[in-house]
Amino acid sequence: MPDSSILFHEIPAAGGRRFGVATLNAPASLNALSTAMIRLLAPQLTQWACDTGIAGVLLDARSEKAFCAGGDLRQLFPTLRACGSGHNPDAEAFFREEYILDHQIHTYPKPLLCWGHGIVMGGGVGLMVGASHRVVTPASRMAMPEINVGLYPDVGGSWFLRRAPGRTGLFLALTAAQINAADALFAGLADVIVAHERKAQVIEAIAQTPWTGQAAQDRATLSRLLAQAGQGAPIPISKLRTHFDTIETLLAGDDLLDIAHRLRAFKSDDPWLQGAADAFIKGAPSSIAIGFTLWQRVLRMSLAEVFRLEYWASLGFCAHHDFAEGVRALLVDKDRNPRWQPATLEEITPDFIEDHLRPRAQGAHPLAAWI
Repeated sequence: MPDSSILFHEIPAAGGRRFGVATLNAPASLNALSTAMIRLLAPQLTQWACDTGIAGVLLDARSEKAFCAGGDLRQLFPTLRACGSGHNPDAEAFFREEYILDHQIHTYPKPLLCWGHGIVMGGGVGLMVGASHRVVTPASRMAMPEINVGLYPDVGGSWFLRRAPGRTGLFLALTAAQINAADALFAGLADVIVAHERKAQVIEAIAQTPWTGQAAQDRATLSRLLAQAGQGAPIPISKLRTHFDTIETLLAGDDLLDIAHRLRAFKSDDPWLQGAADAFIKGAPSSIAIGFTLWQRVLRMSLAEVFRLEYWASLGFCAHHDFAEGVRALLVDKDRNPRWQPATLEEITPDFIEDHLRPRAQGAHPLAAWI
């Protein structure tokens, strides 16, 4: 049976050009991104990029609940247990191919519209954030929740969270805080809010537009189309904007233990802020420490350099205890009682951090030929 986890079709448009449509189609897993899905999507994007009749691409999902809830970590769990600290071919393939796909989206030569309705988390943010046109709806809920599963904000998160206003990106990395559509615009993770009920109108407008095949001109046309569709959409209050000063105070400085002291002592009447502080306390100390280290290191790195660094970091997490333990506790046994090692930030050493970030293969970087 052919894999139907991603569906493809094309929209004929005025003037003879077409728009490619790639639809994530694994609603039972909230469209969690698997290796099989990556291997369907990446070559199709390449084919459309090379087709002069294709003016642009729409990436969406066949689900009212989620665009993509993240990477399919269940598929990795058996290999994490079986391989331990050794060579893990499945993890190497997954992260290599996922990051190549994410980079492909960031650098796509044609307009690429991502419709980020519902849950957009982790690997789903990685698919969305690099698109040239990023739509969120009033029902969108975004997060980088990796500290809950003993990982860190990858898929380029070290790069795009570093570019959010002030320290809001660091706040999202260290607290797994969930944000709404207005927050996504404020943080630079989305471009426009459009009511989900207007998606059909947007698709019809795409079909009626005489696309030129000139990428810059077509991007501008698509931006105008989406701005018109977004008129009148209800805009929620941005919690990131509202609490910006508090976040800046909590996350200030270059010493993670100082930040930890403030978050541990923090008390607020706002459930969102308090929930973020509580998630930090419960999150994997290894995830928090390495997420903070990456935040410090990537400031002047290119996107390609960040993906190459994250590749080693992800394999480092696969070789240590907390990633497998977090997936077990949250997604497999679902007891929500992970036993982190080390158990506290104070126990983490510089050598422990560096062992997560070191190359785990000799020779050229596995992403060097692609990114």
